[in-house]
Amino acid sequence: IDWEALRNAMIQKAPVRFVIIKATEGASMIDENFADNFYQAREYGFIRGAYHFYSTKSPARQQAYHFLDKVKLEEGDLPPVLDVEHKNPEQSTADFQQDVLLWLHIVEDRYHVKPIIYTYYKFKEKYLSDKRFDGYPYWIAHYYVDKMEYKGEWKFWQHTDAGRLPGIKGYVDFNIYNGSYYDLKQLTIQSVAE
Repeated sequence: IDWEALRNAMIQKAPVRFVIIKATEGASMIDENFADNFYQAREYGFIRGAYHFYSTKSPARQQAYHFLDKVKLEEGDLPPVLDVEHKNPEQSTADFQQDVLLWLHIVEDRYHVKPIIYTYYKFKEKYLSDKRFDGYPYWIAHYYVDKMEYKGEWKFWQHTDAGRLPGIKGYVDFNIYNGSYYDLKQLTIQSVAE
């Protein structure tokens, strides 16, 4: 990423205010560019976030502690994000929900802020429409529609995976925050206990 080029990027005449970067996946994988990208995002004035890609191949507890070991969020960062897009077909929905909640609770206990749940519209409807998830901020992926069709509350909408920005080769996901810049700042972590 050419962060200098990205610093003044616009999407339909709106400045890019936040970036959310993949950090970890499963119980052992870390994105090789995460540390540098996460550092540069703050240096260049973006509100930054980090996400964990949930794997069906390792226990939720191990995944949560892996994320906490590799990602050190600071005051002013977005809450941690759990990207959950797959369920093991051999696992019951109830057990799957318990595993997702376990990850969320472990990470929430560390940062004292509710993690953001990233998922796509139909997956949310099918597997995460349970009142135990109602207090979590949602980031919904729903492409190729003119407006968000999900009827529940949401904080972020990922509306395309084919965006282009100066400073980034290839396609990038574009997201909209559902609120003002002030609201976005209020969503960030206000303090981090050591």
